[in-house]
Amino acid sequence: MTSEGSHDFARVRRIVKTDEFSSVFRLRPAQKTAHFVLYTRSNELPHARLGVVVAKRFAPRAVTRNTIKRVTRELFRMAKLPALDCIVRLARPVNSKTGPATNAALKAAIGVEIARLFASQANLRPAPAPLPRAPEASAP
Repeated sequence: MTSEGSHDFARVRRIVKTDEFSSVFRLRPAQKTAHFVLYTRSNELPHARLGVVVAKRFAPRAVTRNTIKRVTRELFRMAKLPALDCIVRLARPVNSKTGPATNAALKAAIGVEIARLFASQANLRPAPAPLPRAPEASAP
């Protein structure tokens, strides 16, 4: 199995241990949107890993929490991220007063916010070292 271009979500691509979550949470948030916060930390692995935290107090219905996790995992699989540990945390209530929790509008709104978070990190790849410049000749 190659790590480049892989679209699976195997256990090696997940943050599962409490101390791994804690080490990423200790850092400042990398990015915020209206409902989500993204925490990141570089890792020594050849691929990115994901953790998702969706508190019951912000999404009381299990179907809503599962939808958020499913959309997040799908967008993570499609994102081309450098070797990072990423945690996406729901930080504000997701109210679905306009319809059921699994409607297309909710999925689209969640998808836009999370895609924006991952896109911000995909653009932060390390820049190549600048080329050395030749010394300039001084005028006589």
